[in-house]
Amino acid sequence: MRAVLIVNPTATSTTPAGRDLLAHALRSRLQLTIEHTTHRGHGGELAQAAAEAGVDVVVVHGGDGTVSNVVNGLLGRPGRLPTGHVPALAVVPGGSANVAARSLGISPDPITATNQLIGLLDEYEHQQSWRRIGVIDCGERWAVLNAGMGVDAEVVAAVEAQREKGVKVTPLRYWRVAVPTTIAYARREPTLTLRLPGRDPISGVHFVWVTNTNPWTYSNNRPLWTNPGCTFESGLGVFGLTSMKVIPTLRLLRQMLSKQPKLQAKQLIRDDDAPCLEVTCTGAPIASQFDGDYLGLREHMTFRSVPDALAVVAPPAKIHSELRK
Repeated sequence: MRAVLIVNPTATSTTPAGRDLLAHALRSRLQLTIEHTTHRGHGGELAQAAAEAGVDVVVVHGGDGTVSNVVNGLLGRPGRLPTGHVPALAVVPGGSANVAARSLGISPDPITATNQLIGLLDEYEHQQSWRRIGVIDCGERWAVLNAGMGVDAEVVAAVEAQREKGVKVTPLRYWRVAVPTTIAYARREPTLTLRLPGRDPISGVHFVWVTNTNPWTYSNNRPLWTNPGCTFESGLGVFGLTSMKVIPTLRLLRQMLSKQPKLQAKQLIRDDDAPCLEVTCTGAPIASQFDGDYLGLREHMTFRSVPDALAVVAPPAKIHSELRK
């Protein structure tokens, strides 16, 4: 079996020792080529080349941004899935939150994840089938985990600005950016209109988050839930607010950080299994993001669930919940 290992050497928790261990373990099972990303978007370029070369598996060792970039390289432009060969995707976490790995049932510890990956490759020799997951068609890009318009994207932009200054973004640093950004955002008039199939348009929406799995993200090991019923095998999770008053919003945030989330609030718009949605802005264009990458300002976006889009080297969907912890 031929494989390409794509490593982001600047990812938060990648180390030379961990990369060497991973490469050694994979070489014992695979015909392996190792590539290191050197610039923004390079992971996608390497993944596209691997698909064109007929490689069987692309292994990503990096954070969620690298995973997303590689998936976009494998699938090409949104609108329709590729008709040619697409390698299976494997993830060994190397970032900070590592939502993709955890949501797929891969251990957040790189060494444990490496051993887990070897076991999954051995299982494949007997089963001859990979698990398949859906993705989000965002019109411009594919999203693996989430996308959004509004406050989340403004936080992403602020965090990216910190990284460009050379600041290491830890969970504490993230909250230090997120809290004042959210407070400032809450003072503005809501300008979004949300359209879901079979429902009347909902206007006066402050922000819309779209998810492909759950939880939305992690703060260290603590999950932040927006759509607990959403999975890689379901439709899209939709989460939006028509009010951002302080007390009700804090109550909802407490629910989102609960170990057994039961999200209930008058201002909450939620759907855990939407086939598609459309968001438009009645005022100035609004900040938008996908998979934690800042897209820029947009007046209109559509999001579509695309099931069974990608083969992944991961445990079956029903047996990995304990590994998210």
